[in-house]
Parts: sequence; C-alpha cells; structure tokens
Amino acid sequence: MSSNAPTELALETRGVVMTYRGNPEPSLAGLDLAIPAGALFGLLGPNGAGKTTAISIMSTILTPTAGEVRIFGLDVRRHGRQVKAMLGLVPQELAIYQPLTAAENLRFFGRLYGLSGAELKRRIGECLEFVGLADRGDQLVHTFSGGMKRRLNLAAGILHQPRLLFLDEPTVGIDAQSRNLILDRLAHLNEQGTTMIYTTHYMEEAERLCSEVAIIDMGKIVAGGKPCDLIRDGGHDSLQELFFALTGRKLRD
Repeated sequence: MSSNAPTELALETRGVVMTYRGNPEPSLAGLDLAIPAGALFGLLGPNGAGKTTAISIMSTILTPTAGEVRIFGLDVRRHGRQVKAMLGLVPQELAIYQPLTAAENLRFFGRLYGLSGAELKRRIGECLEFVGLADRGDQLVHTFSGGMKRRLNLAAGILHQPRLLFLDEPTVGIDAQSRNLILDRLAHLNEQGTTMIYTTHYMEEAERLCSEVAIIDMGKIVAGGKPCDLIRDGGHDSLQELFFALTGRKLRD
C-alpha cells in the first residue's frame, strides 16, 4: 500500500548566506537544501567552495548572515538546545586529547553529552568496538597511528547516538584499511537510521556511500541529485569526471 505522507526532513536550509568580515564575497550565497531523514547526503566541492562554512552553520557552530536552518522541523535559532541534543559532529581537525587514553577521551565527551554511570560505560565499550579499538581503550592517544586517531574521532562523534551526524572529511590522510573500516561503519550507521551529511574530496567515497549529493562552488550549489543520475545525465563515466566538468581542474590552494 502506498503512502501519501510527506517525507520527514532531517535538515532544511533556506537562503543561507554567510559573509565574513573583511571579505566582500560571501562564502555562501543563498544555500537551499532539503535533506530527508535517513539520507546519507554528500556535500562536495573544491577548496574554498563553502563546504566547511555550510557544515559549521548547519551544526549550529556559526550563525549565518542571513537565511534559516531547520533540523527535524526545529528552527536552530529558536530551539538551539533541543537541536544540539540531536546532532553529532566529526570535524576535519581531530577533536581528541592526545595526552588522554581513548577511553578517557570518550568518558570526557560522554559527560558533555549528559551520559553517566552504566550507560556511559556501555557506550564507551560499544563505540570502541565499533571503530576497531576495543583493545586500545587504555592506550594513550598520542601513541596512536593517524588511522586510529581518525577512528577515535568518529567514536567521539557518535557516542550519544545522534539523529543527524555531520562528517567533515573523516577519512583524510589515513591508511586504506582504516579508511575502509570507517566507510563500512558509516554505511552501517546509516542503515540503522542515522542521517548523515558528509563532505569529502574523495569522489569515489561519495559515489560509494551517498544516496544523494550536492556539488557546491563559489558558495552556490551547481548540481544536485543521486550520483548515478548526475553521472548519466551529464554523460560522464564517474562522479570525479562530473566534478571536474563543473568545477574545473585549476588548483584551489
């Protein structure tokens, strides 16, 4: 039996503009997105396109110059506390403390999320197991490899089981095995119902993982839709080819 019920939106942005002081050109110039609950959505673009600014605004870290953002129907300005409780963020820069052990890091972040006691202990164990660090909980993070740190960074972002998870280049600069594990774990989380917004420079990741993507350049969306549809309609063989066709091959240092 078909249903005419409207699809729940996990995130909606309307006319989001961000202009930084001293910069005459906006970093975002009217961002409009409607991301359904349960999606694994890729936000793609070259350096300086506005991806990290968009993630910072959507995750309530930055306040836009203009426009509005809604998370599961709630306006982020009016319902900030409720919204933040539903969000998780895995930032591009490692947000873990090197002098602490893996478990101490998760204990610290868990308490910030409001977890405690047996529930916190259980979630620490589950998350360490989930990212392949079950036997490394008592090891100091400064002794970890780059891949292990990235995996712990992911564990910290999912500890409180967020409904909407932002991931800003979560696999940058790591070994192939850690990268593959992270991608597998993200696919599993999404299958379990976690909505994700994912940025990456690895187009093959987006093609493998994402149910839908938007390509952003100069603060504006230049293409959006299912990766397979965008590739076919553009007459390209891969998302990488489409990306270059839309954003060019000139270096963006």
